[in-house]
Amino acid sequence: MTAAEQQHIFESWLSQYKGLFFKIVRAYAVSGPELDDLFQEIVIQVWKSVPAFRGESAVSTWVYRIAINAALSWVRKEGRHRAMEDIGKAAFVLQEGIGQADERVAWLYAEIHRMDEIDRSIALLLLEGFSYKEMAAILGITESNVGVKINRIKKRLIATSKKQDCYGI
Repeated sequence: MTAAEQQHIFESWLSQYKGLFFKIVRAYAVSGPELDDLFQEIVIQVWKSVPAFRGESAVSTWVYRIAINAALSWVRKEGRHRAMEDIGKAAFVLQEGIGQADERVAWLYAEIHRMDEIDRSIALLLLEGFSYKEMAAILGITESNVGVKINRIKKRLIATSKKQDCYGI
């Protein structure tokens, strides 16, 4: 693959999947500098992965797997926060691209950020509309495990939202 071909493919992927990268960044990073660092790390890993893509899976599956693995590696390497310490710092990012600020979206990303790595990845994949089969392939777990985890995530989110509504949140 020539450098020009790699550049063309990379630019196409970046254009097509930039929104996906932002969602992953929002779920794994908190502050402005962290958001920038993680986005840059994901973009670098996607760039490096272009020559290795053999077309054995959908481009979306490949790119998402690269981005998730980059985010997980970044979290481990940098020793990033396991729980959102200050959602206020990230509020501007959570609402980026939303016509009117929607507190429900901010709440959802805050809850996703509080999840462990696998559940966080599954929640993002679910929001992106990936099938159970695609999620299983990306995460290296069985389809039935994906289904169980999705059911538990939904129950947890429903319970948390009900609990918070009781307190006027």
